[in-house]
Amino acid sequence: MMIKLSKPYTQTGALILLFHLGAIASWAGAIKGTVSVAGAASAKNVAVWIGAVPGKTFPPPAKPVIVDQKHLMFIPHVLVIQKGTTVVFLNSEPTLHNVYWPWISGNKKLARNLGTRPMGQKLLFTFNNLGIVPLLCNVHTEMSGYIVVVSTPYFAVSGPDGSFEVKDVPPGHYTLKAWSEEISFRKIDSQPVDVSAGNTTVNLNLR
Repeated sequence: MMIKLSKPYTQTGALILLFHLGAIASWAGAIKGTVSVAGAASAKNVAVWIGAVPGKTFPPPAKPVIVDQKHLMFIPHVLVIQKGTTVVFLNSEPTLHNVYWPWISGNKKLARNLGTRPMGQKLLFTFNNLGIVPLLCNVHTEMSGYIVVVSTPYFAVSGPDGSFEVKDVPPGHYTLKAWSEEISFRKIDSQPVDVSAGNTTVNLNLR
């Protein structure tokens, strides 16, 4: 026995099919790989990101991200954010902490001191300048951390073994960039990468 589909059902089925075809065409990929840093004991905390994409802009995330000051450390030690992101600086231990940076990528005009505050108080700052931000505390000179401000939402930080994964990257040709505090405060390495649906493997050697 043949079952004849009604017209509304047929139209709905066609729309579902078109939706799935569109989803397949727009599948994003991931860039996976490992980083090695010449002369360094570890490839941990290397910032990896996709550089500016010509003709495309990306709205900054509405949700802020957190940098904590705890155990006399900035946590995380290295944070990558998209330009326009607001960072909340927490103080989670019973001592005074300060947050300041002397420059952004060497530009001393972008220096900022957010002040000193006791446990439980927050400081907020929206980063609108691209570059490497060295975080310091003038109460505890041994404390340091870094924020890397980039132009796209495609970024990662390498783990203890140097592995990284940049997720949800649309297919295309890009410039993959990487930075490590072990090499230079100002040197950023880059290489081209082609991304398709699925995983793209890249090995980065920083010198």
